[in-house]
Parts: sequence; C-alpha cells; structure tokens
Amino acid sequence: QVQLVESGGGLVQAGGSLRLSCAASGTILRIYAMGWYRQAPGKQRELVAEITSGGSTNYADSVNGRFTISRDNAKNTIYLQMNNLKPEDTADYYCRLVREGFQISWGQGTQVTVSS
Repeated sequence: QVQLVESGGGLVQAGGSLRLSCAASGTILRIYAMGWYRQAPGKQRELVAEITSGGSTNYADSVNGRFTISRDNAKNTIYLQMNNLKPEDTADYYCRLVREGFQISWGQGTQVTVSS
C-alpha cells in the first residue's frame, strides 16, 4: 500500500509564497511521475505541475513562471514552490504518484487560500 502525505498549505496574502511537500511511502518499485493537481470549489481537478522520473517537468500555463516543482528521489518526496500567489490559486492541492503498472495514488489534499 502506498501513502502520500502532503504538507505546507495555508493562508497567504496575494503576492506571497508557500511551499508544498509530498512524501510517498510504502511498497514502491518504480516511480514514473509525481505531481500536483488542484481543485477549486465547483471546478474540476486540474494539473498544476508534474515531474517525471527523468526529471522532465510540465506546468499549467496559469502557474508557469510562478511555481516550481522539484524532487528528492532519495526521500520519494516532491515539492512545489509557489511564488507570487494569486487569489485564483485558492484550491485544495493534491499530490499524485504514478508507479509501476501505471498505478495511480492520490494524497488527501492540502488547502491553499490566497487572500486579496
């Protein structure tokens, strides 16, 4: 069983920064990719940023240039540095892991609120 534990969410003023962390544990043979998704009230869950095992990254247009995803392979942990936050970034942020057999696991989510 795989567990993803997220941390780092909170309340911040517009223009501020937050850093999210997601640590994966359990029986993991191979990680293909890890990433962050978000879901705002009344909206569908959407990709924020993803990083593959090879180090390639992919960002949503809305966060490109403001958010940076990084990883610590030794700790099976990824981070999302979020700068210049905007009220429209307010959402629940979920960590996603894709592993062997293309099995997908999700974290419980961490709330990010950006006040104007």
